Amino acid sequence: METSDRVVAVPAETGTAFFQWTPVVAGAFVASAVSLILLAFGASIGLSIVSSSPTWRDASAALALLSGLYLLLSALLSFGVGGYVAGRLRERWHPGAHSDVVEFRDGTHGVLAWALAVVITGVVAAAAAASIGSRAAAPAASPAATAGEPLIAYELDRLFRGDRRPVEGEIAYNRAEAGRILLRAAGRQGITADDRAYLARLIAARTGIAPPDAERRADEAIAGATTAVQKARRSAVILGFSTAVALLVGAVAAWYTACVGGRHRDDVAPSLTWRFPQHV
Repeated sequence: METSDRVVAVPAETGTAFFQWTPVVAGAFVASAVSLILLAFGASIGLSIVSSSPTWRDASAALALLSGLYLLLSALLSFGVGGYVAGRLRERWHPGAHSDVVEFRDGTHGVLAWALAVVITGVVAAAAAASIGSRAAAPAASPAATAGEPLIAYELDRLFRGDRRPVEGEIAYNRAEAGRILLRAAGRQGITADDRAYLARLIAARTGIAPPDAERRADEAIAGATTAVQKARRSAVILGFSTAVALLVGAVAAWYTACVGGRHRDDVAPSLTWRFPQHV
């Protein structure tokens, strides 16, 4: 009876850890870099959801919609690239691992890269916005200034426009007081009769115009401030909704591209369709 000894080569088990943080961090940095580049490019061509310009409140709804679509496409591209990098750079899993397990692990790496990229991009964007805002508000800083004065600055300028030249710094408190009245007038309760009458007297005293003209100017300022606040609120809603949708779509893109990158890493043709795990 003849016997033969056959040596079976067992492949080494690599990549046994469920998470591999190196590809996740690399994918997150790539996604953050691409996202910041695309957002900066969009702002340079006018496709920005928010703007420091006071004329932004006059922007059309079509421009706001186009800006939201650009934000969505930017999220798809940036997080898609980051997810692919996270899946492509990971080590090989155990050769005997089920394809559903591999896909879940790759997708998890993509989502982790997405989450880390969101944090990085948010911190950088917040720091940049705070720096720009502090430089813009530094020259006009005043102890009596109203927090919402930049929003209704034009209405305040028109409100106190007159032939009299006020003493330097003398009008600061009156302007801030009028700003607070206009901001309250833009609220749900509107302006009271006492506030309207006081605002008209304040305008007449500061500018020297007749009381009827002061009342008409006050009414115009109230209407303009209300419109400005409403448009600012609408822009904030569009910004919040567009950002939320873009981030959710970016998470899906990061999951899918991470799975594609993992299949490329394993020399497996990626599937072009979504499928649910099949358990026998």
